[in-house]
Amino acid sequence: MYQWRKFEFFEEKFTGKCSIPDDVAGHVTCSSSGRGKIVVGCDDGTVSLLDRGLKFNYGFQAHSSSVLFLQQLKQRNFLVTVGEDEQISPQLSSMCLKVFDLDKVQPEGTSTTSPECVQILRIFTNQYPEAKITSFLVLEEAPPILLIAIGLDNGCIYGIKGDIARERIKRFKLEVDDNSNKSQSSVTGMGFRVDGQTTQLFAVTPTSVSLFSLQTEPYSRHTLDLIGCHANTVAMSDRSELIIGREEAVYFYEEVSQMLCEWGNIILIMEDKSAFCIGEKDMESKLDMLFKKNLYTVAINLVQSQQADAAATAEVLRKYGDHLYSKQEYDEAMAQYINTIGHLEPSFVIQKFLDAQRIYNLTNYLEKLHENGLASKDHTTLLLNCYTKLKDVEKLNVFIKSEDGVGELKFDVETAIRVCRAANYHEHAMYVAKKAGRHEWYLKILLEDLGSYEEALQYISSLEPSQAGVTLKEYGKILVEHKPTDTIEILMRLCTEEGEPARRGSSNGQYTSMLPSPVDFLNIFIHHPQSLMDFLEKYTNKVKDSPAQVEIHNTLLELYLSDDLTFPLISQVNLDENNNFRGERPSIAAVMPRAKSNGKLSVDHEDLNKGKDRQETLQKGLCLLKTAWPSDLEHPLYDVDLAIILCEMNAFKEGLLYLYEKMKLYKEVIACYMQAHDHEGLIACCKRLGDSGKGGDQPLWADVLKYFGELGEDCSKETLSRNPCLTLSVIKDYIARKLEQESKLIEEDRRAIDKYQEETLAMRKEIQDLRTNARIFQLSKCTACTFTLDLPAVHFMCMHSFHLRCLGDNEKECPECAPEYRSVLEMKRSLEQNSKYQDQFFQQVKSSKDGFSVIAEYFGKGIISKTRIGATSTLGATSSSSSL
Repeated sequence: MYQWRKFEFFEEKFTGKCSIPDDVAGHVTCSSSGRGKIVVGCDDGTVSLLDRGLKFNYGFQAHSSSVLFLQQLKQRNFLVTVGEDEQISPQLSSMCLKVFDLDKVQPEGTSTTSPECVQILRIFTNQYPEAKITSFLVLEEAPPILLIAIGLDNGCIYGIKGDIARERIKRFKLEVDDNSNKSQSSVTGMGFRVDGQTTQLFAVTPTSVSLFSLQTEPYSRHTLDLIGCHANTVAMSDRSELIIGREEAVYFYEEVSQMLCEWGNIILIMEDKSAFCIGEKDMESKLDMLFKKNLYTVAINLVQSQQADAAATAEVLRKYGDHLYSKQEYDEAMAQYINTIGHLEPSFVIQKFLDAQRIYNLTNYLEKLHENGLASKDHTTLLLNCYTKLKDVEKLNVFIKSEDGVGELKFDVETAIRVCRAANYHEHAMYVAKKAGRHEWYLKILLEDLGSYEEALQYISSLEPSQAGVTLKEYGKILVEHKPTDTIEILMRLCTEEGEPARRGSSNGQYTSMLPSPVDFLNIFIHHPQSLMDFLEKYTNKVKDSPAQVEIHNTLLELYLSDDLTFPLISQVNLDENNNFRGERPSIAAVMPRAKSNGKLSVDHEDLNKGKDRQETLQKGLCLLKTAWPSDLEHPLYDVDLAIILCEMNAFKEGLLYLYEKMKLYKEVIACYMQAHDHEGLIACCKRLGDSGKGGDQPLWADVLKYFGELGEDCSKETLSRNPCLTLSVIKDYIARKLEQESKLIEEDRRAIDKYQEETLAMRKEIQDLRTNARIFQLSKCTACTFTLDLPAVHFMCMHSFHLRCLGDNEKECPECAPEYRSVLEMKRSLEQNSKYQDQFFQQVKSSKDGFSVIAEYFGKGIISKTRIGATSTLGATSSSSSL
């Protein structure tokens, strides 16, 4: 006999022992429960229904003799009974099955009630011979279908299936055991199990346990066990599991005749009709009792067997861990705390094991946190510090490299890298960075901690172009400083894709626009302009159609022409949002001190000019100015304003002359020669650019003439001069041409004057006519809509007529003539307003070489006038109601 611990998980209800009411007169032979009732059948053929507290509800006579079996249905309020009635004839058995509808109670007198019996079936027929019934079970299928199994002492089961109330049934027979010894073959218990569309029947005899499949005929039988049980020791669990009570497993006492479960309690009916109702204690009470006895393992098994939620289980494990910790059993305590991960706050456990003597337990707990993906950045930091303090490289390797490149890392990547770097575990930090795709951290370690520049370049070369571009922008400065040639090679591959020409295909320009631009990497050359020059030269030689060629040419020009560079370059800081040079050209005096006043680091240009002659770089600049402005383009492939500023700042005369001449700024061209006192070059320039027949600017000769006239030097080798030694014959041809031009201008002015005088006389005559004579309006159509003119109509002195409705809100002026007249009034008003600015007038007279021309201009505009003639509108409206 096994020895079991005794725990009082149940307590007595209904104030101790109670009994079946006296209204139940017979001996209780069977019972059932459900739908809030307890039903008991007696040997006198009566059936009684009891309410909560075992109070008698009502009873009725179900059979004339004994009630052997009964079952309360769950889905419908039906009661199925099996009992003996009076034998009608010798051929018919007295054993009957009855179905009562408990919702239809018929009064049978003043004190008794009886439910309606909806069907009576004879259990035994000629095909199903009579035997002793040993067990009875009803399964409710889809209403109104019932499946009834009747177990017999001969090892057979009689089955009835269908609508019992309407007697639409089907009978069948199952052979459980063919043992000739009836005591060993009787069916002692049965149980239905429904799994989806499959219905199965358990059948138990004293010597076997069988399972029938009732899905399709013939019904198959499968023997589960060769040991069975006696009567009343078979039940089915809520999970459709067969439960058999045997001596070694479940015990029942003889004073107990019936055991029921209802209302959340267990009801025991004794042979003497006494009854006990036992209710289970709540989980908290059970656990408190176990905790007081330090039975933590039993408590854990209890909550797990009761399928308690994870939080409740974790609380029990925590208390068990606290108990073991108080006994200084740290390993066992940590085993319990680990089982609480996900429910117990980790800081509670970590705080207990922060002592250095328990660092191994703490390490174990932190490892489990990471395995479950519940570790924070602080947990990762703490775990890695534990590894480094323990100098446990093997565990560190397992933690860092355990994933073998599969899945995501179960710790915070940045924290792990930072801690490993601080502890000089650079290899581990690099492994994490590379696996997590944190290229910036990988390169930071290589460059800042290890100084492995070649390896860093190799790593960058292995990255995708987008990633490589990002890393080069961040770490390019240090790479250019130590490995300029290799860095430029990587940049060339990145910006031109030299290694993958097949990807470029035929659409070279479109593919080039998708590549990174060299302009994006200018900042990494901040201290190494020579390397920048080499990079841009290689790029321009390789790529001829770059979308950024204007910016690239601007930068190259500054590198070629500047004698002292500062970063950022002028070409970068003075670009607008469209990458065009903004602002006006600064003077040389304003630009030159920029390197000293802007606070930027000035670059020593010795390395720029080392091995190269200054004239060679200037010639490169001149060559770029020419090649980047082909003759078929209106604008060059660089910023002209920036190029001019650079040439002016660095006194690059050849570049200035080329740009001014290309831009047809011929006066600026001769100004350069004048500033340099290059008279021969000046004359040659005028001969080349002053020929109007070849598209030149002939007035250049006048500027040159003026220059030599004011020079005050012997310039007889040139042209006109104000020297008294020159004769009139030198300027004879020039004066003749000049007089001819002035004569033409005078003739044009005279013609204009005559025209304006005629128009003025005509206007004055018209004004006089309007003032003295009446106007006759003869228009028959509206000027606006062109429909026939009808009243009301409006006629204007300009001889335009309109419907009143066509004018809208403006009846004061003709819409046809008003815009022109309004512009004249506005111009006159502006001139009159300007006449008030006397200071401006006198300033112009004073500063002008010919003051009389200024005064004449003011008179001509009508600004200086002693009279103010009021404007008389010729557009005023006449009567708006005159008839045609």
